[in-house]
Amino acid sequence: MSQRINYAQHSPDLFKKFREFSLALKTTAVEPTIHDLVQIRASQLNGCAFCVDMHVKEATIHGERSLRLHHLAIWRESPLFAPRERAALEWTEVLTNLAEGGVPDELFERVRGHFSEKELSDLTFSIMAINAWNRVSIAFKSVPGSADKAYGLDKAGLN
Repeated sequence: MSQRINYAQHSPDLFKKFREFSLALKTTAVEPTIHDLVQIRASQLNGCAFCVDMHVKEATIHGERSLRLHHLAIWRESPLFAPRERAALEWTEVLTNLAEGGVPDELFERVRGHFSEKELSDLTFSIMAINAWNRVSIAFKSVPGSADKAYGLDKAGLN
């Protein structure tokens, strides 16, 4: 498999600005563990091989346990996630797979019970960003692992 086009090369200013936006999300009110889980879960839902690969490696570098990474696809049945993490994952799923009629009030209130308004806003921006990255990576067939050295992901030891 080869990448269709190099979107970073063809739209360098847009790529740079969007990457800066994404990097800014790493310093939000939401803890890094949740940020990692959200990125992986949205990427799984969207079927983005490049992003699943990248964010599993990032989470590993950040110290995430491999069993929790394996359980992410089955988080609802797994005992390994805290209530706040579950709320973030549920928010990720509803925003990634928007249904007709949007986000139910009951789900919003349940998630809001675990996050401040700032945290929920920051989390939403994080979910927006990963969904956009998923779409560009899928559209142009970004090759999993192809950016490992550039992003320091080779340090994960998951070659």
